Amino acid sequence: MHELPITESIVRIASDEALKHNVSKINEIRIKIGEISGLVPECIQYYFDVVSAGTKAEGAKLIINKLPIVMKCVNCNFTGETDKFVENKCPDCGSTQMKMIGGNEFYIDSMEVEKDGD
Repeated sequence: MHELPITESIVRIASDEALKHNVSKINEIRIKIGEISGLVPECIQYYFDVVSAGTKAEGAKLIINKLPIVMKCVNCNFTGETDKFVENKCPDCGSTQMKMIGGNEFYIDSMEVEKDGD
């Protein structure tokens, strides 16, 4: 259920940016979500349709792209993606001293808009 306040933040941030840049309508919002962020894209989409009503983002297409988990070896600095969150061994040196450096992100990447006067 933590998707509701996050979706409210998406609409607020997009609306604030629209106001700053004289945007009349937001057509598309592109969001990046890390694989293990715990966020459910379907819930964000559902809440977005409700929360954006009456704003410049109403009717906008919400495009959600998942970002992979990225691990870095503490011993040899190898960096690579993995498709699951398990204790991985470094493919270069075999170390289990792996640090997650990506996969839990969440941010608005970009927006497609119509400007006032266009």
